[in-house]
Amino acid sequence: MSTFNGLLAEFPDIRVDFFRYHPNRRPPLACLLSHVHTDHLAGLDTLRSPFVYCSAATREILLSLETVSRRINYAQGTLEARQLSYKHLKNLLKPLPLDTPVELELEPGNHIQVTLLDANHCPGAVMFLFEGQGKAALYTGDIRSEPWHVNAIARSPSMVQYAYGLKTLDTIYLDTSFIEDIKFPTKAQGISELLEKVSKYPPDTMFHFQAWTYGYEDVWVALSKALGSKVHVDEYKMGIYQSLLAKDPGNKRGFGVLHHLSPEAPALVGFMRGNLYHPGCLTLDENVRLHSCEKGNYCKTVRENPIVQIHPVLTHLNDGEDLPELGIGGGGDDLEREEEEDRLSEIQIQMVLKFIRWLEKSAEKVELLPLESFASGSKIEIGLEQFTSDTGNKTALLHFLRDLIDKSRSQIAQGRSILAANSRAGGNLPSIITFPYSRHSSYAELCHLIDAFKPKDVWPNTVNPREWLEQGIAIEHLFGKYCSGSSFRHDKIMAEIFETREQGEQGEQPILISDDSQSTASEPRSSFHEPSSLQGVENWDGTTIAPNLNLSSSFSQISVREEASLDIRAHAFRMMLDNAMNNAGHELGLISTRDHHTNMEAELGER
Repeated sequence: MSTFNGLLAEFPDIRVDFFRYHPNRRPPLACLLSHVHTDHLAGLDTLRSPFVYCSAATREILLSLETVSRRINYAQGTLEARQLSYKHLKNLLKPLPLDTPVELELEPGNHIQVTLLDANHCPGAVMFLFEGQGKAALYTGDIRSEPWHVNAIARSPSMVQYAYGLKTLDTIYLDTSFIEDIKFPTKAQGISELLEKVSKYPPDTMFHFQAWTYGYEDVWVALSKALGSKVHVDEYKMGIYQSLLAKDPGNKRGFGVLHHLSPEAPALVGFMRGNLYHPGCLTLDENVRLHSCEKGNYCKTVRENPIVQIHPVLTHLNDGEDLPELGIGGGGDDLEREEEEDRLSEIQIQMVLKFIRWLEKSAEKVELLPLESFASGSKIEIGLEQFTSDTGNKTALLHFLRDLIDKSRSQIAQGRSILAANSRAGGNLPSIITFPYSRHSSYAELCHLIDAFKPKDVWPNTVNPREWLEQGIAIEHLFGKYCSGSSFRHDKIMAEIFETREQGEQGEQPILISDDSQSTASEPRSSFHEPSSLQGVENWDGTTIAPNLNLSSSFSQISVREEASLDIRAHAFRMMLDNAMNNAGHELGLISTRDHHTNMEAELGER
């Protein structure tokens, strides 16, 4: 899941894949969007200016997106018209062609050149090559840098100079979703394995492929061709992909597609040959063998027949286990219905059970971190109103969490009963097929990409700051030997944060952290400290929060900014819980995390 905050050190006047307000920064002069997965759209729904540059396919998909509740309500007839989430951006979204250097005038006398390159991730997904003012940076967005893909990028006319050492990239802003040294099969190898497995089933077997987000389109095409069957999808999915057809607005006869906005589109939704329409592999007809209809709203065919599930995984591990993709890279609710509000996923159940075990043996005072951003990156909202009364206590909280887990397990089992058919009579074939198909790069593939272009520096787009700090993960160790430079900005910032946390735990004044490498001096700064009764308490996951972590508002390259916000929110939550359970009397005001400070603010209405 992307943690990039949109800021590039080389080009401070633009924003990429993050559109929220940055304090002490003037508004951007241009914005760029790499693709439509939800973790790259932060703040885009409220954006009113300036222009947003993207690929043509990304523009059309974005303008067709609806929230889950709105599209479900429309399907059920509650809404009379579709309510598109990004309709207001129609005049701001400016499509750019791929592999074509384009000069953008940000303001008089301020120009940059941007080139869009295919990212091999999902329809419309691109990388951005930025050049200008003597600087050059490559922003990958989300990328699957398979060997063939890296070779194709290196052959691109816009990248040849960097691939052969005639020019040097200052920074590659890299998709670091996976940095463990685990081998991923290529997409083609994964599809080949899937086709071999489905070919063993009887010819009347029905399959359901859970395409929960964008990026699995090639799987649809390959399955459809191999089994000789269309793929049933719901109307929302069909509409999304039909938006990739570029029609001639002057053609009154209703046909004549001039071109497609994505290479996958003709195979998915069809094309015109002269005045003859050739359909694609997707269909609204339920009477087919292959299905990808919406989870929780399956068609009658899926509900009433034995169905073999097809699940993509990241890879098969050496011990025979599968490594699942738990929402890595975002997009978990791009196409599918969201989980029920009061239901946990299986991985989240295990995390809550771990928390309960800690809670049962914890000290008298309870410290409860917000249960958010587990492996899936999604939030779990747990209302605690019932625990704030005079009778609320730890026992009630334990009962609440156990009830939540029991209900979640029941719903998961009920959902499986719809799709997970028993092995077919007379056969031993499994009812669930898994195959490796990652939409993000493995560590080895990232190293290949960095080695191909040898930038001076690498900046990670996906960071778990607590994990990186505790395990000592550093860009120099990961990619240093493939870079042409020896100074890594992210490593310096993480070292400063580690020192700050160490000083905070010892009660010392934290240093200011800035992206200005020449400024590391300690300066007095007001900070919001923990009450002594709540300091130094171990969290449920075995870590300790550093309550004094304080980030300067001028910190522009802070992918790790969420670490500070989490600590601040957790501190406020602990004080609230201490008030509720022990009548501690801590005074709570409004605490701002958006502006990178921790000073108490006046309550609404106070002077």
